[in-house]
Amino acid sequence: MISLRKLFRPDPDPREALRPLWNAVVGAARTPHWYQAGGVPDTLDGRFDMISLVLALVLHRIDAEPDQALAGVQLTELFVTDMDGQMRQIGFGDMVVGKQIGRMVGALGGRLGAYRAADGSDELAAALVRNLWRGQAPGDNELAYVMAEVAALRGALAAMPVAALLAADRLPGAA
Repeated sequence: MISLRKLFRPDPDPREALRPLWNAVVGAARTPHWYQAGGVPDTLDGRFDMISLVLALVLHRIDAEPDQALAGVQLTELFVTDMDGQMRQIGFGDMVVGKQIGRMVGALGGRLGAYRAADGSDELAAALVRNLWRGQAPGDNELAYVMAEVAALRGALAAMPVAALLAADRLPGAA
């Protein structure tokens, strides 16, 4: 017989096991060096763009191990849940939130493809300018800084076993 306690206590959300990693993604994206030395605009859009960049690099690493596909889906779901909550805190209503979430997921999908470009390539530089600076070319030093930091983060993620990444509460090399 099922106990009453079992009926009223929901099963834990399996995505919550990845909450520390999600928090690490957001923390790495909010590190001041991106905005100071890298010149990424410290605005709502700029912060979203940085979160999308760091999340894309983490998802690429997770995707390198096909048996971890569910973890990538769950991490993306945490992204959607967090973005939904952030927009509601700002004051967006239900009608607007749904449309905005759709746009954000579409933007993340586009960035997942664009950020597969090789480190140091013109394709990656163009993707970064298009997405982080919304097409307004940054200074050469700022672009070079962000390109180097992306390469460093990608290299650090590649050196980390995916199982360790999934359990991480901090990204490698994050300040």
